[in-house]
Amino acid sequence: MVKPKQPFPVSDVRRYLEPGPIVLVSSRWQDKSNIMTMGWHTVLEFTPSLVGCMITSGNHSFNMIRKSGQCVINLPTTALTDTVVGIGNCSGAEVDKFAEFGLTAEEASAVDAPLIRECHASFECRLHDDALVERYNFFIFEVVHAHVAASPKHPETLHYLGDGQFMTAGPIISRKSKFLPDRL
Repeated sequence: MVKPKQPFPVSDVRRYLEPGPIVLVSSRWQDKSNIMTMGWHTVLEFTPSLVGCMITSGNHSFNMIRKSGQCVINLPTTALTDTVVGIGNCSGAEVDKFAEFGLTAEEASAVDAPLIRECHASFECRLHDDALVERYNFFIFEVVHAHVAASPKHPETLHYLGDGQFMTAGPIISRKSKFLPDRL
């Protein structure tokens, strides 16, 4: 039986609509590196691989990424939950987040921003389109190189619900046998 719906504060709809897992975005500008926690990103296109991200203009990473035109989107697992929260609660203008949180910066293949070794995956990105940055702080990146750990195949990731709460990715539900790829 379907339960009746009740009014809900529109300011809290993100609890249900956050598009994907929490990521750590690393950047570098003028020999300074930074990491920010991000919960608002979305896949925009498959080929080229385009990802849209909202980065608040008051965030230290905003100007670093705006000036360099590149970043790395790193996918942490639940093992890094406290690190994700800590990174989100301090400014890279005041703290070296790699040192503060014991993370390892690794050189990327195609961009100047560092990868985070402790993350399950790292996606090297170049700014593809900045038409919406000025008005909405919305960056469109092209993923130009990807690094993903061989296992686990489906890592346990964090998804932000707002108000300091997270949920984790759940069990995998497959309908591969019913999928019609030529209908896309």
